Amino acid sequence: MELSSSAEGVQPMTGIVLWSDNSKASTGSIQLEFSYMLYNDVCKAKDSYDWSIVDKLLDKIASRGHQAVLRFRYTYPGYSCAVPDYIKALPDYEATNGKSEGRRTEFPDWRCGELQRFHKEFHRLFAERYDEDPRLAYLETGFGLWAEYHIYDGPFIEGQTFPSKNFQKEFFEGMEKWFVHTPWLISIDAADDKYGPFSRYPRLLGGNFGNFDDSFMCKDHDGYNEESWSFFGTERYKRAPFGGEFSYYKSSDQKHCLDPAGIHGRRFEDEVARYHMSFIIGNDQPRYQSWERIEEASRSMGYRFEILDFRVKEGVGSGVLVKNSGVAPIYHDAYVCVNGVRSKYNLRSLMPGESVWVSVEDRKISGSPALSIACDRLVPGQVIGYDADVRP
Repeated sequence: MELSSSAEGVQPMTGIVLWSDNSKASTGSIQLEFSYMLYNDVCKAKDSYDWSIVDKLLDKIASRGHQAVLRFRYTYPGYSCAVPDYIKALPDYEATNGKSEGRRTEFPDWRCGELQRFHKEFHRLFAERYDEDPRLAYLETGFGLWAEYHIYDGPFIEGQTFPSKNFQKEFFEGMEKWFVHTPWLISIDAADDKYGPFSRYPRLLGGNFGNFDDSFMCKDHDGYNEESWSFFGTERYKRAPFGGEFSYYKSSDQKHCLDPAGIHGRRFEDEVARYHMSFIIGNDQPRYQSWERIEEASRSMGYRFEILDFRVKEGVGSGVLVKNSGVAPIYHDAYVCVNGVRSKYNLRSLMPGESVWVSVEDRKISGSPALSIACDRLVPGQVIGYDADVRP
């Protein structure tokens, strides 16, 4: 069969990410939007959850033809802690106030049994509601400042201002059960034994969580950051997504991280391929780079499907040779589809650089059938494209 196609634009669930409140978020040059969320915006009283704030945000993002990357957090420098008020009022709860980045900051009290119970219950209920929701692409989670798995500046007390390793183990075990369809990620800073539970409970490393790096492209990335990535395993991308955010260590990091010539001796596309990145938060990039460059950088991330051959036998079905020419798998179920009939092979299993013949059984097939990539985790307006230059 003759088949010609070009996967123009950024593919769903990949690329440079803008914050949802960015005035430029409506652009078609991105596919993902990021937002912090607060626990106490959802829970106002014990066992009472109002998810409307989450739904309104997801609807707003989806209305632009995009999907969300969400991260719930308790602690942010200069702000009160986002622990629900009913927990703060308990007699056995005592918040810690200290300075972080020069600002008065409130830290949660992880000694409180009700906070521990709530935290697990919250994520279980969130999964029940959103685990199969196409508006949500990825969930980031964690503890400490910005939920980035550290308190590098402020009162760190394990078991008090930061949860104990035993509680973290319980939480990770729960997340593995609750989230079946939506990928969830933790910061690479969890590699540090000061914060993360993995040295004490190494079997947790077998979990299906991904990782995010909040200082991608920084000057010293080949040191601490690379060591942290390596701790979680260089093959983890095969089962869970890798993402992150461009470094804010220096203003020049934001200004030059997407320069075609690179920064600190490294080019963005090379680093994306090296770490198999699917998305990067780059909220400031429209200030420094053209949309053409942002799209170009985005297209270098995540999966990219290519149809190498397409054969049809009337009355039987078709065979399609498909390749993943990207740097990572797709992390939601997707299938080659011919005339509306899906193959049984899940493209989620197709690793970067691999190709596979998939068959589509259809006794009614004839003529010039239409080929597409089907995925139930897309919002209206999204299409998974493919490259093809197949000649009979």
